[in-house]
Amino acid sequence: MADPWLTIIGIGEDGLAGLSEASRKALDDAETVFGGERHLALAGITGRGRPWPVPFDAEIVLSCRGRPTAVLASGDPFWHGAGASLAEKLHGDEWIAYAAPSTFSLVAARLGWRLESVACLGLHAAPFERLVPHLARGARIICLVRDAKAAGDLAKWLTARGWGASAFWTLAALGGPRERINAHRADSFAGDLAGNLVAVAVEAAGAQGIPHSSGLSDELFVHDGQITKRPVRALALSALAPRPGERLWDIGAGSGSISVEWTLCGGTAIAVEAREDRAANIRSNATAFGLAHRITVIAGKAAEALATLDGPDAVFIGGGLDIAMFDAIWPRLSPGTRLVAHSVTLETEALLGELHQRHGGELMRVEIAHAASLGRYRSWEAVRPVVQWSAVR
Repeated sequence: MADPWLTIIGIGEDGLAGLSEASRKALDDAETVFGGERHLALAGITGRGRPWPVPFDAEIVLSCRGRPTAVLASGDPFWHGAGASLAEKLHGDEWIAYAAPSTFSLVAARLGWRLESVACLGLHAAPFERLVPHLARGARIICLVRDAKAAGDLAKWLTARGWGASAFWTLAALGGPRERINAHRADSFAGDLAGNLVAVAVEAAGAQGIPHSSGLSDELFVHDGQITKRPVRALALSALAPRPGERLWDIGAGSGSISVEWTLCGGTAIAVEAREDRAANIRSNATAFGLAHRITVIAGKAAEALATLDGPDAVFIGGGLDIAMFDAIWPRLSPGTRLVAHSVTLETEALLGELHQRHGGELMRVEIAHAASLGRYRSWEAVRPVVQWSAVR
């Protein structure tokens, strides 16, 4: 880096004493220093200091482009901090960063936890449901929360969902002279701290978490009967082959169960559903699983809804497929895109047979029967057969 004008500095509760010589020199040389009021006070910055606007806006820093400028952030600026928000707007030779230990690192160091085995979440402005995919017996989770009240709210949230027996630590102002660490059970936490510099560590105990496998129980979803049932859903997810970071188009999404299981694997989904009442069910399920930030719900017809969207990595069509829909979707798919379609009607089954003949892939007919009472005995009760066509563009 020839001569970066911006220095991004992580600062801890130990203030200037914890900064490197390079960080202190950058602060001394800066015409303007941005940061929270607490950060500026920790660094002893007065006249040159400019507190962050609320909400955070990177443009105020960019207005100083070309002049020596410093930004102060808590701990590691690139872990739930301002660092990435700034760097993505700049060329690589415009900035340099000096990180301090993150709150997550400090918590792990205090509790003796292997940080690589811990789920680390920022819940300042996110719903507690973001914890849902991570909660399992024995799981260790570190959360950054907004303030002391939010720590108490989190303890109540865990208790209400069967995790009240979890070990629950509150850790405040780590790394400085006001550091406080207290251990509790979630269901007996009484809110023994004040202030905003709060992290919570949880070692989960009590309930069972959701399985990390395809084919979750239908009972976990809000639906009106329009849901891809568990065994068939597992077959669909297997054919869709989700990978982290990939995008799914879930067309005729019904309850959104396919979108939910796809995003649990680390991707994002666009769920398209013609009926608004079912779109509401999808939103409810996305929220309950802590996935509302990964699932976009569109109420409308597929052809119109998908016209302006970025292309997917995979497509699932759970219902409503006809040749017009296929002709609107197939040409938009990039080579390598996976498509999986289901049918329970003879008309759509005939179409899938034709598409299989034309485009190849795999055509499969699935018949499932469940044991059910028949008088004093039991017998097999068949459900409608499902035809699945899967192909790669």
